Amino acid sequence: MHIEYDRENDTAYVSFVARIADGAAVRQVAVDGVAPEAEVMLDLDAAGRMLGIEVIGARRVLPAELLDGAPSVS
Repeated sequence: MHIEYDRENDTAYVSFVARIADGAAVRQVAVDGVAPEAEVMLDLDAAGRMLGIEVIGARRVLPAELLDGAPSVS
């Protein structure tokens, strides 16, 4: 598992594979029931396996210590 955090845009990405190849994520599924100020999307491959999770508004729904320790992409 790998976590990256874009501090400027408050967006986190949690990947479950070492590298997601271009075009491997063929479907995104929105997760309902998350805080109103945040969006969570699941990235799935063609077989329905979860490759990663994108979290927009990450500070609203993820622990600060997780984000503070994550490498920054901004």
